[in-house]
Amino acid sequence: MRPRTPADLDACVEALAAVHAADRYPVDWPDDPARWLTPDDAIEAWIAVEDGVVLGHVALTRDMEVTRLYVAPAARGRGVAPRLLDTVRSAAGNPLRLEVSSEGKAAIALYERSGWRRTGTTRATWRDTTGEPAVLHHYVSPPALGSNEN
Repeated sequence: MRPRTPADLDACVEALAAVHAADRYPVDWPDDPARWLTPDDAIEAWIAVEDGVVLGHVALTRDMEVTRLYVAPAARGRGVAPRLLDTVRSAAGNPLRLEVSSEGKAAIALYERSGWRRTGTTRATWRDTTGEPAVLHHYVSPPALGSNEN
C-alpha cells in the first residue's frame, strides 16, 4: 500500500475499467474517469500495487468519508480490500464513514466483517443497475485499537 500519485492515475483507471466491466462500479462510466477518482473533496488516496500493477484503490474525503474503494477482479480474495481499509484507518484515525449501494453485496460483507457498523439507509439521487434510485447503506468505522470509543 502506498499513497497514489498523479502518475498512477492511468493504471488506476485501467483497474477501474475492469471493475466496471465485472460489477458496474461505478454504475455509469464517468466521462473522465481520472477526474472521478480525484474528487474535489478528496484529501488523500492510496493504492495497492504488485509488480507495477494497481490491484486496488481507496480515497478519503475532508469529511472523513471513505470513497472510491475498489479491487481489480483478478486481485480479489487476496485481502487487498481489508488492507486498503486498514491503511485509511491508520492514516485518518476515527471515526470514518462510508456509504455503499445495497447492490454491493460483497462490499457490505467486507465492511461488516471488518467491524463497520451500519448507521442508516437512504435513497440516492442517482440510479442503480435496475434504473431505480439506489438504496445506500451508511456505515461508521470501528474504534481504533487501543481507543476508548464504544
